[in-house]
Amino acid sequence: MFKRITLFLLTNLAVLALVSVVMSILGVNPSTFAGLLVFAALFGFGGSLLSLFLSKWTAKRFSGAQVIEQPRNETERWLVETVRRQAQAAGIGMPEVAVYDAPEINAFATGANRNNALVAVSTGLLRSMDRDEAEAVLGHEVAHVANGDMVTMALLQGVLNTFVIVLARVVARALSQYMGRDMGGMAYFAVVFALDMIFGLFASMIAMWFSRHREFRADAGGAALAGRHKMIAALERLAQNHGQNTLPKQIAAFGISGGIGHGLKRLLMSHPPLEERIAALRAAPPETLREGVAV
Repeated sequence: MFKRITLFLLTNLAVLALVSVVMSILGVNPSTFAGLLVFAALFGFGGSLLSLFLSKWTAKRFSGAQVIEQPRNETERWLVETVRRQAQAAGIGMPEVAVYDAPEINAFATGANRNNALVAVSTGLLRSMDRDEAEAVLGHEVAHVANGDMVTMALLQGVLNTFVIVLARVVARALSQYMGRDMGGMAYFAVVFALDMIFGLFASMIAMWFSRHREFRADAGGAALAGRHKMIAALERLAQNHGQNTLPKQIAAFGISGGIGHGLKRLLMSHPPLEERIAALRAAPPETLREGVAV
């Protein structure tokens, strides 16, 4: 936990320092609206893009995933060959294949480049799934890579971050003018902080809506690469998790298994309910399945 907090703080400090240097070089004044837009865009996109470029390193570090350099047994050989075959079918470069120690059935994919990604599966998945089910899960993750979901998610997060930063400060300034006096330093920053939290919550809802949408598409891609019946069987097996997910927060949204939520909590879920994903696969026409992988 201490390592995660330290990395989070260092990342944000690095982005803030870089933004300050760039704005100083460009002669941009953050107190003007144009300057605020530049600051918001640099800071908003800076953090999300830095996270994207560090995503493979972060995933390996926090999950303990061990990349298969040379397969040591039949299972590892099968994993590598299956991912290689699916990557060729999806028209992407061969991802790194890794295994991480976790009790639940799960897998994830990440990476800033669709030709240099990482696909990892949990030891729980290898213990609990047969080859057909595991093949479908790998297809789901390869579909995420082929669809460029990690890059799209980072760009969407950058746009949302930018809007949150700008909107919070514009509203805070409008409130200050409405009150007929300038808010003091601490009062202004307190209002901005509160507005950042409020607008950030709505931004998270938008990001999680997109995350849920891409899961349906990756399921279709997994069905196209491995077979519809295999993908449905894999999702049915995943239901045995009952919402378990030990993946670090930084990469949890890229796992195949998500949490369980109802009501407002569902708006902040990265994955749709499994029963909805299974129903969507059963009802999907063949052409929709083929569209699940952006070749």
